[in-house]
This record gives sequence, C-alpha cells and structure tokens, in this order.
Amino acid sequence: MIPSAAFAAKGGVPGLQLPGRGNRVSAGFGVVGKRTAGSNKLWMPDRGFCGGSPRLGSSIGFGVEMARMRSGMEGIFRSREKARYVRVQATGDLESVPSDKPQTESSGNVLPYVGVACLGAILFGYHLGVVNGALEYLARDLAIVENTVGQGWVVSTLLAGATVGSFTGGALADKFGRTRTFQLDVIPLAVGAFLSATAQDVRTMIIGRLLAGIGIGISSAIVPLYISEISPTEIRGALGSINQLFICIGILMALVAGLPLAGNPLWWRTMFSIAIVPSVLMALGMAFCPESPRWLFQQGKLFQAETAIKKLYGKEKVTEVMHDLRAGVEGTTETDAGWFDLFSKRYWKVVSVGAALFLFQQLAGINAVVYYSTSVFRSAGIASDVAASALVGASNVFGTAIASSLMDKQGRKSLLITSFSGMAASMLLLSLSFTWKPLAPYSGTLAVLGTVLYVLSFSLGAGPVPALLLPEIFASRIRAKAVALSLGMHWVSNFVIGLYFLSVVNKFGISRVYLGFATVCLLAVLYITGNVVETKGRSLEEIERALSTAV
Repeated sequence: MIPSAAFAAKGGVPGLQLPGRGNRVSAGFGVVGKRTAGSNKLWMPDRGFCGGSPRLGSSIGFGVEMARMRSGMEGIFRSREKARYVRVQATGDLESVPSDKPQTESSGNVLPYVGVACLGAILFGYHLGVVNGALEYLARDLAIVENTVGQGWVVSTLLAGATVGSFTGGALADKFGRTRTFQLDVIPLAVGAFLSATAQDVRTMIIGRLLAGIGIGISSAIVPLYISEISPTEIRGALGSINQLFICIGILMALVAGLPLAGNPLWWRTMFSIAIVPSVLMALGMAFCPESPRWLFQQGKLFQAETAIKKLYGKEKVTEVMHDLRAGVEGTTETDAGWFDLFSKRYWKVVSVGAALFLFQQLAGINAVVYYSTSVFRSAGIASDVAASALVGASNVFGTAIASSLMDKQGRKSLLITSFSGMAASMLLLSLSFTWKPLAPYSGTLAVLGTVLYVLSFSLGAGPVPALLLPEIFASRIRAKAVALSLGMHWVSNFVIGLYFLSVVNKFGISRVYLGFATVCLLAVLYITGNVVETKGRSLEEIERALSTAV
C-alpha cells in the first residue's frame, strides 16, 4: 500500500527544480482559488501566472513562492490523510471518514459483464453439487459400488483441484489480465466436464474431476476479483454478493439436473456434460467484456484503460476514475507483489484477516449442516432427499438475495456480525434438539428449524461477504495473489474438514460437534468486531489509501 506522504499532494505536476532546495515547482500553477463547499479540490482562478502576469517580478521569486505554497499544501493534505488513517484505525469504519471527491453520474451499465463473469460462479456451484445426485449411479456404471475409497476420491479430487486452481488463478490474473484468465479457465472446466461425462473407468473420472476442480478454483479467485474491480462504488456490495447468489443457483441447477436419474440411470453422464455449455458461453462472452481498468492501468496501458472505463461507466466518468487510479499509485514505482511479500510486515495483517474470514467460514460448520440436513429432515418426517436439499438450497438463495439488497445499506461488517451471531444461535438450537430431554418431543421440528435458520444466517453474511470484502481491503499490487491465498485457505480447510469430519462425529457425537461449531461462530464475532473494517461507499483506491501505513 502507498504511504500517505506519497499521495498527500495529489495533482502536482513535476516542474522546475530550484538549486539548493528539495521542492519541485509546478510551472504554470495559478493562484490558489477558494474551496467550493463540500469539496477538497483546489480550483484555478480566472487569472493566474499562466497568462504571463508580472505579479512576482522574477522567475526566481515565482519559484520560491510556489515552493512555499506547494510545501504548505503537502502539509495540509498529509495531515488530512494521516487523520483519515487514525480515524479508520480507531473506529474500524471507513464510512465514518468523509470521502475526498464528488461523484458524477454514470451512463454505463456493468450488469452484462457481471453476468458473464457469474457464469464462472454458476459452474462453481454446479460442479460442487452435481456429484451428490450422480454418485450412486456413476458408482454402478464404473463398478465402484463396493469401493468407498474410489467414491471418496471422485468427490474429494474436485476440492484438491480447486485448491491448486485458487492459487494459480491469482498469478494468471496478474500476468494475462482478468478477461483472458476467464477464457483460459474454460480449458480445465470444459475438458474436465467432458472427461467426467465420457469416463469408462474411475481413473478417467478422477482426472476429469481434478481438472474441473482446477477450473472452479480459478473461478473462485477471479470472479469476485473482476466484479469488484469493474463495479461502481455505490453498488459494488450488491454486485459482489451476486457471486454467492449464482453459486447457490449453480447448486440448485445441479439438483434439478438430477431429477431424471430415477427413470434413466445413465442420465448422470448428461449431468456432467451440461457443464460444458456455460463454460463455452463464458469464453465467448468474455471476448466482448472490457478488461479491468485497474489492471490495464497497472500495466501502463492508459489508452486501453480509458477505453474500458468508457465502456463500463460512460465517457463522463473517465476523468474521475483515471484521477483515482493515478492517485492510488502516485509516488510509487512498485511492481506487482510476489508471494512472499504477502507475509511481510507491511501486508501480513490485512492478508491474515482475509485468510481468517475464510477459515471461520469453514470451521463454522456449513458443510456439516448441509451434509446432515437429509437425516435431520427425515427425523422430522420429510422422507424425500430432493425436498430436503431443495429446502436448504432455497434458504441459501433467499438469504443471499436479501444480503445483496442490504450489502450497500447495512455494510459488510455488520452483516458478518449478524450472520455469525445467527449461526451460533442456530448451532446451539441444533445441539440442544439432539440432547436436551425436555425438547425430545419437538426434536425433529426444532432440528429442521435450526438447520434452515443456520443456512439463512450463513447466506446473509458469512457466505457472500468474505469473497466481496477481500478484493476491497487488499492493495492493488497484492490484490490478485492475496485473494488467491485466502481462497486457498478456504479450499484447504474445506478438504481437511471433509476428510476428518465423520471421524470427529463418531468420536464425540454430533451434538458436541455442533456445540463446537457454535463456539467457533462466537469467536468469529469477536474477531470481526476487532479486526474487520467497514468498506461500503468507498472506491477501492480510497480504501487502499485509508488503510495505508501513515508516515
């Protein structure tokens, strides 16, 4: 991140260097005009030094006077930026710090491009959910009905591949750009789906699932990254949470795709081949999507960045957005960070926040609740597995839709706290419904209620917010790799929990495990309260400057 001194005196133009002084003089800098109400910008007067007015008598006098003014303005802006930083550190709330710039109306429309990117989110959810209904039937077809280890590999290799893909996605996005990485991602997604659909043995199926996992791992990194970088500040929260909504939709699509299985046991092959269609559509759609202006600017492609801004927001926003981008890098010539830079003292605190949010997300027990939802619903008299899965999926979609509408009103931090608090209460209810004797007559109903409330609470914040918040709080030079690292934590913890969850349940019992999840949720509330900042209503450049270390 850029030290405050580097961007304090934004807008200065390099000019004359006075002998014996460390100040630069901006040639043609007019008399400083009055401030306009509600604005921190300094405006040029109707007359100034540009027109050759002899007010200072000599060029040396002019230089000295301008040096004094520049020095004074640097002090003013430096003090303001330091004050902003102190207020952020003290309150953890960027919203309480007033914005430095007026907003102009945008005539562009980013929704079509967000929609194309969300095809990656649909594929993410679809590949996660497709094996649940298909596993029994593909096991018969591939002769692994008695081979539980082989079935486990079919399920878990997707997660292993996703771990690899999430780390790869950040590096690819930095090197080739966001849109090109989407197109490259189609290769493992489509090939993986094809191999899974045509597999004649378990080895081919595992290879296909591994490739599909690499593909969804890359998607999990670049979809929230691209959406956050192209979304207007005022609706970035709503658009960012759409990512999670489309993941839920992808899972529901996999559920619906499995309905014909009962009448056609070979339908599982069609289920896997369906995933090829959105993969190809994503590749074609990205050919018409603009590249992230922020990535283009970092690569020094200024003309292309302006063209992308016009396409995204309209030509009237070009000056404003380019000013933000220049302010974000003024005073620095740093290149993109390497992987080891993420663990440096400069970045480790903010990177650890991202990793911790995904760790809490997984340790809070979402996969356990979904895994046990079928048996929970059966205990309440709901025998249909499809109905149980549909209820959980519908709760997830409904909660995520609500979160999308609240993201830019309530803010990210408050939704996270509300979400984990609700999850803790739901887990406590689930635990008590299994063990507390006075509740035994109502245990089935209470278990269903606890499950639905848990999924709703999860989808309000713990589900959508981390992937949205991380690209916002990470500096531009570490953003892609830091997002990839945090998502790598997500996939690693997901894989480990899936590997050992049943063993832990068998040893301690499901009630105690649920109680442990409730404790994790409460710890998450405490951690978020003390370490997560609110970012709603701020551009990525403003957030980066406010979170930079003061000097």
